[in-house]
Amino acid sequence: MPPDLTHALAADEARLAWHDPAALGEGLHWDPLRQRLWWVDILTHRVLAWGLDPEDPPQAWRLPHRVGWVLPCQGQSALLLGLQPGVAACTLPEPGGSPQAPREVSEAQLQWLLRPLQDPALRLNDAKADITGAVWLGCLNHEDERRADGALWRWHPGDGSLHRWDAGLGVANGPAVDPFGQYLVHNDSAARTLYRFALDIRSGTLGPREVWKVFSPAEGHPDGMNFDAEGGLWVAHWGAGCVSRFAPDGRLLRRVWVPAEQVTNVCLAGPRLDRLFITTARTGLDAQALARQPLAGSLFELPQPGVRGLPGLPAACPAALG
Repeated sequence: MPPDLTHALAADEARLAWHDPAALGEGLHWDPLRQRLWWVDILTHRVLAWGLDPEDPPQAWRLPHRVGWVLPCQGQSALLLGLQPGVAACTLPEPGGSPQAPREVSEAQLQWLLRPLQDPALRLNDAKADITGAVWLGCLNHEDERRADGALWRWHPGDGSLHRWDAGLGVANGPAVDPFGQYLVHNDSAARTLYRFALDIRSGTLGPREVWKVFSPAEGHPDGMNFDAEGGLWVAHWGAGCVSRFAPDGRLLRRVWVPAEQVTNVCLAGPRLDRLFITTARTGLDAQALARQPLAGSLFELPQPGVRGLPGLPAACPAALG
């Protein structure tokens, strides 16, 4: 039975921010330097960027590979792109195209930096940078999640170090470091489980894995996540049409309903970091579900969430970029 998306008693309801029927919207990142919100449509190979002006549509680029995330690079115009086989740097040509007609980016415009995945069934999925410039990134088996080939890695672009910290995951998703640098959270979406690790931020080492929350079938699958400035954790619920804010002890503080079932990511953005944006997807929905959810795949917003976010952090500059 699909979830009920009407939610008559809901306290909060997200509204449409930009209508774009993405197959699999993901990877929200607020870039304070460029004053842009970045996100991706994984299955159509698109990167999107928006200055949040409703009169000025998002720009878009199409890459030669599936793309899971975009991160700015310290002191560089180039961006780091989490592509299916690995991480590449690219300076996207300006201006971009429209979401409907993205500007094409060729293989020759990519500078490959990291290719940790040898199996073509694996792809990079989600990532965040921490205050040291290290990138925490996850992967999955996009052909068969039941193989539990997913893993969580820490890669530092500055010194090239790479370490796998977790493995045996169906879908490694949503890594995030709390605002005080004390712990890292990530989840296995396939197992409906959110994990937490004690973190030594300077050395980049993690303590033992702890189960922080197991989602019920009614709650869907935990997907993309971001912390706010108060330490609240915002989590997207794939298959349940909502995002939730949790306290550090796991208590549910708030729920925001979204008129789309497949909710993928959530991020506080804007010059004051006080607007909540949410990505969604159309993949996995049949014709009946899409008829009930005509805005599925679009970008949504809760304009006044009542809490501020954290600026998106850039990755360290890879030595190859000088």
